[in-house]
Amino acid sequence: MSLIKKIRRLKHPGVLRDFTWPSDLPAFGRFNLIYGWNGTGKTTLSRILRCLEKRTAPEGEVTLELDGLDVRHDEFSTATVPVRVFNRDFIAENVFPSKGGDLAPILVLGEKSVEKQKDVERLRGEHTTAQSKLDSARAIQQKAERDFDQFCINRASVIRDTLRSSGQNPYNNYNKTDFRGAAQKMAGGGDAQAHRLSGEDRDRLLAQQRATPKPKVQELAYALPNFEAIVARLSGLLRTTIVSAAIEALKADATLAAWTREGLRLHSERNADRCLFCEQPLPKDRLAALDAHFSAQYEQFMRSLDQFIDELQKSSEAASDLRLPKRAELYDDLAAEFEAAEAGLTQALKATREFLDSAVQALEDKKHRAFEQISAALQPPEVDAEAVRKLNAVIRKHNQACDEFHTRVNDARERLASNMIAEALEDFIRLRDAAQQATSAVQAAEQDVQRLEAAIANLEREIVEHRQPAEELNEDLRKYLGHDELNLQVKDTGYQLLRNGQVAEALSEGERTAVALLYFLKSLRDRQFDLRHGVVVVDDPVSSLDANALYLAFGFIRHRTQDAGQLFVLTHNFAFFRQVRNWFRHQKGQHKQDVNQRPARFYMLDQVQGANPRCTVLRALDPLLEQYESEYHYLFACVHRAANQAGESALERNYGLPNIARRLLEMFLAFRRPQIGGELWRKLKDVNFDEPKKLRIARFVHTHSHGDIVAEPEHDPSLLGEARAVLADLLELIKSEDPKHFEAMEGLVTGTTEEANLG
Repeated sequence: MSLIKKIRRLKHPGVLRDFTWPSDLPAFGRFNLIYGWNGTGKTTLSRILRCLEKRTAPEGEVTLELDGLDVRHDEFSTATVPVRVFNRDFIAENVFPSKGGDLAPILVLGEKSVEKQKDVERLRGEHTTAQSKLDSARAIQQKAERDFDQFCINRASVIRDTLRSSGQNPYNNYNKTDFRGAAQKMAGGGDAQAHRLSGEDRDRLLAQQRATPKPKVQELAYALPNFEAIVARLSGLLRTTIVSAAIEALKADATLAAWTREGLRLHSERNADRCLFCEQPLPKDRLAALDAHFSAQYEQFMRSLDQFIDELQKSSEAASDLRLPKRAELYDDLAAEFEAAEAGLTQALKATREFLDSAVQALEDKKHRAFEQISAALQPPEVDAEAVRKLNAVIRKHNQACDEFHTRVNDARERLASNMIAEALEDFIRLRDAAQQATSAVQAAEQDVQRLEAAIANLEREIVEHRQPAEELNEDLRKYLGHDELNLQVKDTGYQLLRNGQVAEALSEGERTAVALLYFLKSLRDRQFDLRHGVVVVDDPVSSLDANALYLAFGFIRHRTQDAGQLFVLTHNFAFFRQVRNWFRHQKGQHKQDVNQRPARFYMLDQVQGANPRCTVLRALDPLLEQYESEYHYLFACVHRAANQAGESALERNYGLPNIARRLLEMFLAFRRPQIGGELWRKLKDVNFDEPKKLRIARFVHTHSHGDIVAEPEHDPSLLGEARAVLADLLELIKSEDPKHFEAMEGLVTGTTEEANLG
C-alpha cells in the first residue's frame, strides 16, 4: 500500500513559500491531524493532495515522498496512489458545480448482481494486465517514434546544412518530411547503390554546387608543329652540299667565309674598285675568285636555310607566347581535369620550344658548313599530340557549364542529396520498421483493452443501482439535519437535490456543508476507490456548522474513515480538533515510546517568526495543544513566550500577537466574568487593575487583532513595537485576577510543574 510519508519540498505562491521537511519532524503516519488557523496553508496542502488524486500538476513546486520514493509535481500524472480529498474544490466540482449540473452518481453494487460483479472483477484484472501491456507498448512506441523522428531530423539537418545557399534553393528549407519521403521512395525502389558516389565524385559535386557564375573562356587557337615534317626537311638541308670553285681558306674557315661573303656583297652593291677596309686597289682576279666561291647555288641555299630558320623561330615564339587560362577562371569542379590538361600542354610547349631551338641551331651550323653533309641527330620530341585538344575540351566543359549553370548546380545538389540519403538508408529502414512494429503492437493492445472495457461497461450497465445509494444518502441527511426536507433523487446518471419535492435553491452554509460532507463520505464506498488501501484527506469539514452539527459531523467522519489506509484531517476549529485528537490518541499502539511506531501523528501550521512577507511552516503540534483539552493553554503559551523572549523583536514578527492576545483575554474573562455579556471592554472595565495598562491592552487588541495589515490612519504601527510590554501587562492582569491559575499555567509553559490546579 502506497502511503504519503513526507512533503519533501514545497515552494508555493501562498504562505507556504519555501518549505522543506525538517529533519526532526516525524513522517506522516496512518492517522494525521494538522491544526492551523485560517490563512496558514491548510487549503494549499489539501489542493496539492487533490492534484495527486486528479493526476495533475499542482501550482508551484512540490516533492512528496511516497513509501521512500520522491514524486515531483510534474510526475503526479503517473502516480498510482488512490486518493480522495474533501475540500472547497471538491464541493465546487462534485456537489455544487459552479457551472451547474447534477451530483455525480455513487455506484454501489446490489446483492442480486454478485455473480455479475465477480465477472466484472475478473475482467478488471484482465483489463489491468492488458492496460499494463498497452502502457508498455506505448512507451516502446513513443521511444521508437522519437528515435525515428530524431534520426530524420538529424539527417535532414545534415543535408540542409551541406546544400544550403543564398537565394532561392529548395534545400534551404529541407526538413524531416522531405528526407522521410525521399528515403521512403528510395527504399521502395531498391536502387540505393546506384545513388552512391565515390569520394572523388562527391568532392567534385560539392565544389560544383557551391560554385558562383563565371564568364566563358576563349579556346586556344594553336596547333603543335608537325615534328616529323620538320625533321625530314631539316635532314634534307643538312645533307645538301654546294658545288663551286671553293677557296680552301674560306671553305675551312666558316667565320671568315661569312665575313668575306658579306664584304663581297657590299663591294658589288657599291661598284667599289678599292677595298672598303684597307682602301687598296682590288685585284681583278681576286673578285672573280670570290664570285666563283659564292655561286648562285650557294646564295640560293643560304636563303633556304635563312627562310627555314625564320619559320622555326616564329613557331617557337608562338609556343612561348601562347596564353593558357588560369585555374581560377574555370569552375572548381573542373580543377583536377584542367590541371592535368594544362600540365600536359605546358610540357608539350616546352618540348616544342626546345626542339625548335635545336633545329635552328642545327641550321645555323649548316650555314657555316654548306660544302659538307651533316647527319641529322635531331629526333621528334615525345609529347601528347592531343594536349591542345584536351585543354580545349576542358574549356568547352566550362563554357557549357556557364550556359547550363543553374541546371548543373541543381543536378549536383540532387545527386549529393541522393548520396547522403543512400548512406543513411540502412538505419532509416531499421528505425522505420521498429516504429511500425511498435505501432502495430500498440494497436493490438488497444483493441484488447477496448474489448475488455466494452465487456465491463456492458456488465456495469446491467448491475448499476442508483436507488440504494440515493436512499442511503437521504437517510444520512435526515439523521444529520434532524429533518427530511432535503433529499436526493436519482436522475439519469446522477442525483438532483430537492427541498420538499422542489429543486433546492439558496441552501444555507450548514446545509451545503452537510450535503457535501455526506456525499463525500458516501463516495468512499464507491467501488472505484479502495478505502483500505487509499488515502483520505478531510479539510475543514465543519465550517459554518453549529455545535450540534459539529459533533454529528465528527461521528460520521470517524465511522466512515476509520478503515482508511491513511487519513489526513486539517482543521482550524478547536472543538473539532479536540474530538479528532482524542480519537487518534486512543488508537492501538499510540502510546508507544517511539513516535515512528505510533499510528497517529499531530502537526500544526505555524507562522514563521520574522518572515516578510508572511509565511508558515508545518511543524510538530505544540505540546500544550496535544496534551490538554483547551486552546486556552496554547494561547497562554504564545503570549507568555512572546512577552519573555530575549533580544529585540522585528516589527513584522508581532503582527499575529494582537489576535492571540485578544482570544486569550476573551477566554479568560468569559470564565472570570461570566455574568457580563457584550463587548470585551465591558468585561475588562470590571477588572480591578491599573487603568492606564488596561487602556493600553484594550487599544492593542482592538487596533491590531483584525488582520495582518494596519488599514486605518489612526492605527499606529509603532504600537506593535510595544507588543512585548503590552503582553507582559496582560499576563500581569491575569496574575492579579487569579494568582493560582496564573502560577499553574506558567508552570505548564516553563515546564516547572507536571500537574497544576488551573483554578
